[in-house]
Amino acid sequence: MTLYRTTHTLLSSDVDASRRLRLSTLFTMLQEASIAHTTALGMGRDKTLDRGLLWIITLQQATIRRLPLYDETIELTSWPNPSMHLYFPRSYRITDANGTVLVEASALWALMDRDTRRIVFPEEHGIAIEGAAFPDDPPLPRPLRLPVLEQAQSLVVPYSYTDLNGHMNNTRYFDLAEDRMPDALRMQSIQKIQAEYSAEARANETITLRTFAEEHVFSMSGETDKRLFRLQLEYR
Repeated sequence: MTLYRTTHTLLSSDVDASRRLRLSTLFTMLQEASIAHTTALGMGRDKTLDRGLLWIITLQQATIRRLPLYDETIELTSWPNPSMHLYFPRSYRITDANGTVLVEASALWALMDRDTRRIVFPEEHGIAIEGAAFPDDPPLPRPLRLPVLEQAQSLVVPYSYTDLNGHMNNTRYFDLAEDRMPDALRMQSIQKIQAEYSAEARANETITLRTFAEEHVFSMSGETDKRLFRLQLEYR
């Protein structure tokens, strides 16, 4: 089992006003690494996307020691963990030029049928990815337990928020969270991120966003007639 490695020097479009990597860009980088490695392992679009199978994320988490900064060169390493029935766990690690670990993350990926919008059994479609477990693997993500989220507002999903799967890309939820948290909280250093995705939001659909801010924690959820997602961002 090979590791996937790539380097990237942060551009101005990758960072926010504090010159730190945007959270949405961080998770975009993790997604793109996953796609690139899955393709290198022989399970690219000809086996999935072109046959009506869509890769989706159900759970993800990240522990952040420091966010990379503008013009900094980082290395992103990713590898698949052993499969879990319907799910493909994957680990990630980001290091700086000195090899210091900045971010460790993990995600549970699954395959969804493009037409039925239901998760499928990968073995029925000949999809298999060999994974490995290492002693220092980041912990796998777990379902979230959030406080009661009372503050609510509506959002109509713009077309520009959607991706090739035909739904709102999960990285957009981090932009929504940062837009809605208090300034004092946003300026703190992010420490941990947990996310859970239960259903998809489509273009022009109206969703209800609920938020709750504490001194060092921001929580947000989205729903229609069903739960769509839940996030929790912990700062220090």
